[in-house]
Amino acid sequence: MDNLEWKTRVDLAAAFRLVDLYGWSDMLATHLSARIPGPSDHFLINPMGVLFEEMTASDLIKLDIDGNILSDTSRSVNPAGYTIHSAIHIGRKDAGCVMHTHTSAGLGVATQKDGLLPLTQMALAVIANTGYHDYEGPAFDLEERERLISDLQNLNILILRNHGLLTVGKTVAEAFMWMYRAERACRFQLSFQKAGAEAQQISKSVQEVSIERARKAISSTGHRPIGDFEWPALIRKLHRQNPGFDQ
Repeated sequence: MDNLEWKTRVDLAAAFRLVDLYGWSDMLATHLSARIPGPSDHFLINPMGVLFEEMTASDLIKLDIDGNILSDTSRSVNPAGYTIHSAIHIGRKDAGCVMHTHTSAGLGVATQKDGLLPLTQMALAVIANTGYHDYEGPAFDLEERERLISDLQNLNILILRNHGLLTVGKTVAEAFMWMYRAERACRFQLSFQKAGAEAQQISKSVQEVSIERARKAISSTGHRPIGDFEWPALIRKLHRQNPGFDQ
């Protein structure tokens, strides 16, 4: 195993534990994946039977695009996880990492007809990067992969209607931070809706300004490139609170 694969394994295992730490895990359900750098189109995904909070770099299973398990393991992978994640890795060559969650906030918004609403600064920070994919039942049908890619296009966030959230990043750090931002925007929307108060609407012109400023801030030339500052801090947090992911 080369150094690039091992680093990818460590980052992805860290992401699993952080997903659990932030309360986004769903016992053994849902999945995260990461493309192994190189020409072979291999990617890593979680095995069945391992909790997110206990995931290690060595636990992760290597697959090829056709779903063949390349790791020396007795464990299997979730077929729905393979369908969804292989779709993104096939259709988006820039997708270094794909994350999928079933959270109360994510599903709370994914089940609403109008989806994520432009009501908060946090929503506007992600809304221009968000697409929607209609629910087709558990993702066991490989034909759904084309529709997933068509709906994702070049975006970083996909709201899977009646199902959950999905994010994409060039790196594990990027995908995690897109999920953090999407999850937070959904949580704030539900918090407002629970209050039952009349919304203070944001004008179209201010929405456009906010979206453009957010896009610039998290770009590679902005003051806060997405994931660059957050990820090292999150790794430090994980070493303090749940070490051992890098085994």
